[in-house]
Amino acid sequence: MRSTRLLLRSGLTLAAAAAFPTWLAGPSAALSGISVSTIGTTVSVVTSACTQSNGSWGNASLLNSGQTAFAQGRQVALAGTTVSQSAAWSGVPTGTYTVVVVCSNGGTAGTQSVIVSGTAAAPTTSSTTRSAAPSRGVMGGLGGAARDYGPLTLGIGAALVGSGVIATGWYLRKRSKPYRL
Repeated sequence: MRSTRLLLRSGLTLAAAAAFPTWLAGPSAALSGISVSTIGTTVSVVTSACTQSNGSWGNASLLNSGQTAFAQGRQVALAGTTVSQSAAWSGVPTGTYTVVVVCSNGGTAGTQSVIVSGTAAAPTTSSTTRSAAPSRGVMGGLGGAARDYGPLTLGIGAALVGSGVIATGWYLRKRSKPYRL
């Protein structure tokens, strides 16, 4: 009876410890974000947050400093695959702009500001407003780092890892007791 209580208590502790990183990540970990870059007078955006619906991935809008609504900007339809969607604007005058990407399901994939200098030097970006993804770097990490599967999948994975830790602890605890008939 005592060992059952001890096992239950330690199992709950291990389950809480396994779920703690998921709880810390919260909803902000689910944001896929966007990556915006400029080369000369061309502004481009890349995202992996949108899914195709009715043959459309969604739209991207380039807003100048005087515009505040998505509909006011220069809109371009996203093109791409299930892994990556992109859009581009050419002939953009010098200035500071905001790029907003809205997926076909109506959700915003992200918003980011960018400065267009008009020179064809190195690509530049400014501070991000809502971008959790790096700009197409190495996609290393914990397994499915190339795509964000959201908090539900993360929670299920944490539960599986936690149950594995509990089962291992239970097995080792049983094995460490002397053999009795």
